[in-house]
Amino acid sequence: MNCNVLPGTLLSVVSGGACVGMMGALADGAREAGAHTLGIIPQSLVDIEVADRASDELVVTDGMLARKALMIDKADAFLTLPGGLGTLDELFEVWTTGTLGVHAKPVVLLDVDGFYSGLTEWLAGLSAQNFMHGNAMRSLHVVPTVAARTPASCAVTSTS
Repeated sequence: MNCNVLPGTLLSVVSGGACVGMMGALADGAREAGAHTLGIIPQSLVDIEVADRASDELVVTDGMLARKALMIDKADAFLTLPGGLGTLDELFEVWTTGTLGVHAKPVVLLDVDGFYSGLTEWLAGLSAQNFMHGNAMRSLHVVPTVAARTPASCAVTSTS
């Protein structure tokens, strides 16, 4: 991943602490761009040897719930990259806690090449059927590229 897309703005990346997939690519790119990386990973993933041992800081938690809570605490904003179940779990956790007022941090969904278009259409349908407050949909910032991120104050922080 080229983290130079936001010259001078990438100060640190809080990630799920793994060295694989998009999470690993983001952390590697951030370090190459001179950013500080903080990986937060549960012991169960350390045990299967996927921890990003190159992180500037690597915090090992007792489980996934503790990992998510610490990531929410440490991050200034959340950028969700394309990913699978774990990514979706973390997206919904940070988005839900934000809509409930637990935090007021931006939640950004990176929809590269329409990766999340099916999800965002389904979510819009939930809102249209009043299963979700309209403010919840407006609080999820869906962007096609990192450079197009919103709001302007959003830093690059990975939840994937």
